Amino acid sequence: MPQDNAGKLPIKMLHDRILVALRKEDGERRSTGGILIPATAQVAKRLVWGEARGVGPSVRQVKVGDQVLFSPADQHEVEVHGEDLIILRERDVHAVAAERIEESTGLYL
Repeated sequence: MPQDNAGKLPIKMLHDRILVALRKEDGERRSTGGILIPATAQVAKRLVWGEARGVGPSVRQVKVGDQVLFSPADQHEVEVHGEDLIILRERDVHAVAAERIEESTGLYL
């Protein structure tokens, strides 16, 4: 019996859960003085952006592909098909950035 995607099973998120991939820019970064700050450095309550890769059926405000803003303290890490991802509840997302959003605060990514 042949298996598609080399034995990788499809994943369905449940309830209000969101599967998120961290953006590359939110890894290592440089200070204004040029000092390299590793992704593991503790920064006081810094929120990070990620891309929604999957959403559960009860999620109302986030769609797959949206950029979401969340606190790293609220995350649960998981490895899926060799990629490190994060699972959040919809209530842990502080903001959503997407082309489909019509109401605007005047801020853009």
